[in-house]
Amino acid sequence: MTKQILCRNIKIGGGAPVSIQSMTNVNSKNRSELLMQINELEAAGCEIVRIAIPDIEAAEALKSIREKTEMPLVADIHFDYKLAIMAMEYGADKIRINPGNIGDKENLRKVVNFAKKKNIPIRVGVNSGSLEKEILHKYGGVTKEGIVESAIKTLAEIENFDYDNLVLSIKSSDVKMNYESHLLIKERIKYPLHIGITESGTLKSGMIKSSIGIGSLLLAGIGDTMRVSLTADPVKEVRLAKEILETVGLRKKNIELISCPTCGRTKIDLEALANDIEARLESMETRRPLKVAVMGCIVNGPGEAREADYGVAGGNGKGIIFAKGEIIKTVDEKNIVSELMDIIEKD
Repeated sequence: MTKQILCRNIKIGGGAPVSIQSMTNVNSKNRSELLMQINELEAAGCEIVRIAIPDIEAAEALKSIREKTEMPLVADIHFDYKLAIMAMEYGADKIRINPGNIGDKENLRKVVNFAKKKNIPIRVGVNSGSLEKEILHKYGGVTKEGIVESAIKTLAEIENFDYDNLVLSIKSSDVKMNYESHLLIKERIKYPLHIGITESGTLKSGMIKSSIGIGSLLLAGIGDTMRVSLTADPVKEVRLAKEILETVGLRKKNIELISCPTCGRTKIDLEALANDIEARLESMETRRPLKVAVMGCIVNGPGEAREADYGVAGGNGKGIIFAKGEIIKTVDEKNIVSELMDIIEKD
């Protein structure tokens, strides 16, 4: 079990639930837009938000934002150690640095000493795209061994200043390399791991890479906090992160829809039906867990419906609606969604 650190009120590591992170993508100096996006992320289920702090104006905006939200905030710092100190002074609950670009050893010492003074955790980020030249030369390019060596070396630099309130992230855009790097390092460190697939791509390709890359790590018992990285609205990162955690069984799925892949027996527009029901379920305000089956014919319909709270099995322009495994009624195809939702909402 990893060491546990605290980011404001969120526990990371040490057996705590895997937390969901995202990063704002609006101008960090625009305080109103920044706060609006943080609030949107929080409403979507984000638990920790990272903010890029590229200059003094952004650090000053962080101070203002800190006064208006209780969301745990992480300052993302590159190149300027003074910005790291300023961000911590202005209310950052954690900082993310890459010691390799923060300046010389003395600058790193100043950052660590200030973090130690305020007991602020530091996330050490090592990406495959920014490995040290000597490591690239040693291994002949980017390798899992090189990523791990860089991470261990980077952690040691901070440990030498007698500080271990740390989180580590080692990320690659290569899903296989990302997975193998984590397998190599998990027994060699005591720190919580922030997992993800860096630069995973657009919404379409990034969802696939992130789901496989992050899901495989979680199923292997690796990961204490996570971020899905997409070239998209960060709210969509949070939604996918929640789905990944639900799918691997680390969070309870409140509403689950199962549907068959269709076949030659299907005599109903199952794709449209399933999408319509899914959209209606997502808009429902319910705290009770629900499992709904949408099946294309009676071959699997009754069986799946017995395992679901509610279900429908399509026929030739008709639909048989089930509840708790019992047939309730047969309705015309055009009325399936309204009839099913009426039964669910009234139950």
